[in-house]
Amino acid sequence: MPKPSKHIYTVSEITQEIKNLLEENVGEVWLEGEISNFKVYPSGHFYFSLKDQGAIISAVMFSRANKNLKFKLEDGLKAICFGKLNVYGPSGKYQVVVENIEPQGVGAQQLAFEQLKKKLAQEGLFSPEHKRELPLMPFTVGVVTSAQGAAVRDILQILKKGAPCVDVIVRSVRVQGDQSAGEIAEAIADLNSLKNIDLIIVSRGGGSSEDLWSFNAENVARAIYNSRLPVISAVGHQINTTLSDLVADMFVETPSAAAKIIVDKKNALLARLDGIRYELNIALQETIGDLENRLIALTGALKSPRDRLLEKQQQADELLSVLNSNMRHYLELSGQRCGALIQRLEALSPLAILSRGYSLSMLMPQELILKDVAAIKPGDKLKTVLHKGVFTSVVQEVLGE
Repeated sequence: MPKPSKHIYTVSEITQEIKNLLEENVGEVWLEGEISNFKVYPSGHFYFSLKDQGAIISAVMFSRANKNLKFKLEDGLKAICFGKLNVYGPSGKYQVVVENIEPQGVGAQQLAFEQLKKKLAQEGLFSPEHKRELPLMPFTVGVVTSAQGAAVRDILQILKKGAPCVDVIVRSVRVQGDQSAGEIAEAIADLNSLKNIDLIIVSRGGGSSEDLWSFNAENVARAIYNSRLPVISAVGHQINTTLSDLVADMFVETPSAAAKIIVDKKNALLARLDGIRYELNIALQETIGDLENRLIALTGALKSPRDRLLEKQQQADELLSVLNSNMRHYLELSGQRCGALIQRLEALSPLAILSRGYSLSMLMPQELILKDVAAIKPGDKLKTVLHKGVFTSVVQEVLGE
């Protein structure tokens, strides 16, 4: 019986045979394991191993697959990978080419949040030493939010009723979506460039965790940290704390609560002025009483002829009259100063300015406040706010200054 012919494989041939067997019989797989030996090459490709207690397998995740990864891969992370088995010919190793990866036991978005939170905490962005005190009385407040949202309406309504002396500058942005974080960070920087703003409120009217995710963005957190103006975060939530909350100088649960802080500061200032006026009145009364007692004691201690006594009594009466007159004059001046300060607070209200016949025009749809006709051209749509009501119009002709 003739012996079967012997086939001698080359290394490349046997490697290709193994490669075909793996890819045809196993193909795409789901793998779970612990990441180790993680490396990022200049090409952007990820190389690592997946291991468990009994075995280890090489893995590669090319840049086209990992560019949209929301969290950071690192040694020790337990993960679930989806990919395809193949054999890398030059080294003769079998490996898994990973197309998708998720952290085991926690969502990718939540893991990204925790990783960024840890990073910013280590850099000191949440440090209490960096928190700034809010101004004693903010007369101009910048609000970063959507101009069409409920948050801005709540803030304006509360300030109109409780603190009409406060001017509000609204920097409208998108508060959710892929581009919203960049707009929020840019708006914070824009408000910091203005000289007359005392405080910034970063706000939106609540929503799901996904809706609030823009306020967990790194560029938003750093914009708040780098702000020269104090920042209140009022993202409208009660369960989850965003990174904006942790970085801000103060955070509250709702936009309404942020506006009430300003109203409370106005009321506290007026109460302090009333207290100072009351203490001044008491001090003046006590001073006059002491002088009267001293005059009475001095009069009783005099041992002089009757006419001299009467003269001294007349001088005392005149002095008392002058003191009473000075006291009344001082009290009137104090009252006028306090009244003028209160009138000044009320006169600074934007509504009071509009009631005197002024109006405010904005270029639509950006809602940019117009200061110069050079910013508009025929055909532009304008929105004009009056003391009572709002109307829109279209520019027919620009006449210049």
